[in-house]
Amino acid sequence: MRVNEGEGGDMCRTIEVAIVEPQVLPATKISPVMDNFDSNGEELYIPPLNFAMVDNGIFRSGFPDVANFTFLQSLGLRSVICLCPEPYPEANTQFLKSNGIQLFQFGIEGCKEPFVNIPEDTIREALKVLLDEKNHPLLIHCKRGKHRTGCLVGCLRKLQKWCLSSVFDEYQRFAAAKARVSDQRFIELFDVASLKHLPMSFSCSKRIGARLLHPTSSCQRL
Repeated sequence: MRVNEGEGGDMCRTIEVAIVEPQVLPATKISPVMDNFDSNGEELYIPPLNFAMVDNGIFRSGFPDVANFTFLQSLGLRSVICLCPEPYPEANTQFLKSNGIQLFQFGIEGCKEPFVNIPEDTIREALKVLLDEKNHPLLIHCKRGKHRTGCLVGCLRKLQKWCLSSVFDEYQRFAAAKARVSDQRFIELFDVASLKHLPMSFSCSKRIGARLLHPTSSCQRL
């Protein structure tokens, strides 16, 4: 993100989002790693670290590596949201191209407390990509699938009208001992009002779906 000074001393912020258009090539079989086979020679699927389904057509994980490519192929992904600022690895880039998968890269620095600075505008732009069903099936990932991914998913849950205690429970399941108060504070204060006009027709977006998933009466409505 760049900060520019315009006429009259006004400050404006420019968010740089790397969007890599997919070059659709014939799908190629990724050379399997030897550890990807069981004792009978059957190929095994190895999900990325911290992999989980968020909602219909939305998945989350840590940074995928070559051993995970066969598993990712089985998901039929259209898009990947990467929340890391570093250049995308060549092997991963080639995998996306060969499978016609579009990369949306929103670079957020992976800082430790007390120096965590989560850019709200970047999360907001990532949510717009996430909410667009034309991008589904979609994988969200950062390095470990804990903090940056947890913040983005937490803000999605607020849009889905999850109660705050359930949002934090989900965040803590993935962050475990590395859970950050600053991340949870960011999620709590994140204003979803400007995104409520966006269509969101996948499963948990409906109020009744959220109630069925989280029926506890102690939930705080957002």
